Amino acid sequence: MDRRRFLKFSSAAAVTATLPHPGAIAAALASVSEPKSDIAAVTGEGDAVSLERAAVQELADALRGRLLLPGMEGYESARRVLNYSIDKHPALIAQCTGAADVQYAVDFARSHDLLLAVKCGGHSFSGKGTCDGGLMIDLSRLRGARVNPASRTAWVDGGSLLGQMDHETAAFGLVTTAGTVSHTGIGGLTLGGGYGRLGRRFGLTLDNVKGVEIVTADGQFRRADGEENPDLYWAVRGGGGNFGVVTSFEMQLHPFDRNVIAGRLVFPLPRARDVLEVYAEFTEDAPRELYADYMIVAPPGSDGVVVLSICYIGSQKDLGRVLDPLRKLGKPMVDDIKDMDYVTLQRSGDDDDPRTTGTYQKSGFIRGISPELAARAVDGFQADPNRLTLLYFQHCGGAISDVAPNATAFAHRAASHNMFCTITWPLEADAASHLQWLRSYWATLDPYTSGFYMNDIADEGQQVVNRNYGVNYERLVQVKNQYDPANLFRLNANVVPTA
Repeated sequence: MDRRRFLKFSSAAAVTATLPHPGAIAAALASVSEPKSDIAAVTGEGDAVSLERAAVQELADALRGRLLLPGMEGYESARRVLNYSIDKHPALIAQCTGAADVQYAVDFARSHDLLLAVKCGGHSFSGKGTCDGGLMIDLSRLRGARVNPASRTAWVDGGSLLGQMDHETAAFGLVTTAGTVSHTGIGGLTLGGGYGRLGRRFGLTLDNVKGVEIVTADGQFRRADGEENPDLYWAVRGGGGNFGVVTSFEMQLHPFDRNVIAGRLVFPLPRARDVLEVYAEFTEDAPRELYADYMIVAPPGSDGVVVLSICYIGSQKDLGRVLDPLRKLGKPMVDDIKDMDYVTLQRSGDDDDPRTTGTYQKSGFIRGISPELAARAVDGFQADPNRLTLLYFQHCGGAISDVAPNATAFAHRAASHNMFCTITWPLEADAASHLQWLRSYWATLDPYTSGFYMNDIADEGQQVVNRNYGVNYERLVQVKNQYDPANLFRLNANVVPTA
């Protein structure tokens, strides 16, 4: 977010924070229905339920943050996630400012058996952060990061965006793995995994979590780390939002020179096959200090280009040797690899995030890029004048693979790459043909995958989700049975309790 947009956002937040709760809620209650009628909502099972107006007012009075109902100022923007093809309308939105607000909201949802969604940054492609007819807990007002440089630790509020954490930690010459788009929410990214440009050196984001503060389904505030509630600590690192709302993360930081070597090599689309084959061999033996992604990017009306995106945090004197295999590809259309500030690099992809278009994605982990996979990926790729089409190979391995599959709830440690294909289209267009193409294309690539990144979940069935947790599934069910036996937290890559 640039400075002008940031100031505009901050000013708007300051104004809305001063709105009087009782009057605003009373006016909203009066406008949404007959004076004495209840508020229509739905349960977690999808059944209709009515909320007494007095109970809704009581929740609003209890919160330090805002409770939004349809028709209130701020409701329309709060209900949205970044994938604008998701168009859902919660009955209530609780904009929590701290753990106490989260406890009130969770208690309300549980006591009324409401469908419950939790939104942090809103990046879930499948819209898990919102719902129709339920209660949304919106963490956008629970943001901030504090650094202790002596202990190399950061405490990050549960609704924070990655850019906020990067900004604070980099000022002390410290860093931890944190995605590739600065306006991603720390909560969803971390609980599901946390790939990023520094992952091959420092591990996944979740590998750097020293502990969490979390409100579980019973409304209790808990600390979870290696000594206190260790089962819960194990589960939240890879088990997603199944176990509660994390209100604070304690993150391990690492000494870091914020100046990195980063940029792109861009080649014409006819080079896609041979560039991918060179990339496949190149990434097999790459040092941990190097992160390299391969993309075919085809904007609307373009056949597309091939992009190699690089981030190197090793010694400058070794750079020539490290990149030499890529230089043998010949002169690219674009070569903008240079010294760059890491925080600036983390913001460089922000404008690429779709906000007013429909989005759909399929993904899967792979263990090496075989010639057969490369052929299918390139030959089957099709640009379209009416959509953006992106094929992506995200670099994994290194420190990520050092951790045992059952050490945390994240089991997919052996992957060399996260392969995914994303399409976006104008909201006014018919999405059917685009979805059909991607599903058909992905069917040719899926046999080469072994599981998928839970943060990229789209429309996979429950059995597929269960299998994707791999060796950790049974233990996750046990933890779910203990902390959320009624499955209050179900809008995620759900672990269904058996209790």
